[in-house]
Amino acid sequence: MKQTAKITLVAVAFVLLTMTVLGLSSVLTAPRFVPGLALSLFSGISMIFLPCTFPLVFIVVPLALSRRTGKGIAMALLFGLGLTLTFTLYGLVTGWVGGYIGLSKAVRAMLFVGGIAALVFGVSELGLVRFRLPFRKTILPARFQKSNDYLRSFLIGFFIGNAGVGCPNPAFYVIFGYVATIGRADVGAFLGALHGIGRMIPLLLLVVLAVLGVNAAPMLTRWQGKVKRAVSWALIGIGSFIFNYGLFSNTWFEESAIHKWWNRALEIVVPKIAESEALEEALQLPVGTGGVGPWFLFAAIVAAVILWDAFKRRSQKTANTL
Repeated sequence: MKQTAKITLVAVAFVLLTMTVLGLSSVLTAPRFVPGLALSLFSGISMIFLPCTFPLVFIVVPLALSRRTGKGIAMALLFGLGLTLTFTLYGLVTGWVGGYIGLSKAVRAMLFVGGIAALVFGVSELGLVRFRLPFRKTILPARFQKSNDYLRSFLIGFFIGNAGVGCPNPAFYVIFGYVATIGRADVGAFLGALHGIGRMIPLLLLVVLAVLGVNAAPMLTRWQGKVKRAVSWALIGIGSFIFNYGLFSNTWFEESAIHKWWNRALEIVVPKIAESEALEEALQLPVGTGGVGPWFLFAAIVAAVILWDAFKRRSQKTANTL
């Protein structure tokens, strides 16, 4: 990595870290949540710690590291742009309609489609299928037409970057409850965009730190195949998770030991941003499907891809020895 680029990335990391620290400090020390520009941005930053949202790290960071430095960061930015656009639309619709209970249905639909998209992109990265976006030649600039990577990053961010909306984080519902109350689409869109940018900031910080921790060109060249497979399996794992989230709502994961222990730790350390069952009941959010069924489907999807990949690799190895 060139010295100038490294200095620039260090400066960017410092700015992102400062914004993250200030945002978290503001949310955690404020006596009460006051809806407005600051809370929209800072509540987005705080979402990185929630069990429903943190798994996005396992997509964005490997995605950025799977390509050369400049392209990887551009893909991470496009992921963030897709995520921000989603929350802008949520805010616009909430302000226009004047209610946010129905938002959970839209989120489930988005996550269902997003889970399928992530699975398709994942198996495509593994080389199990050949997948090209058929419409890219008509809507993308010429310099983007040679690769699906940019549009793929944007679509993944647009569809699954909103994971965790169904988890009743108090600050998030203060913002969208305020938008629903005033009933203005323009205000809703603006506050939604700020919330999306807030969610993007810590993710970009982790991407930049990951890039700075890599001796970019030689290491990425040497490990490119392994990093690409890591991205593929991250997409498949998160895609299966998000697919279940859209199909069964968030109950199946909220009832798991992972979610309960994680959220319990947040309630002890940072109770102001922990998910609230009381808030979920007060808002009368739709209850999804729990039990072992969703976990069985999650495991079955991942196992099917593992077997598919193993069969194809074995077939290729046999063909090469003949």
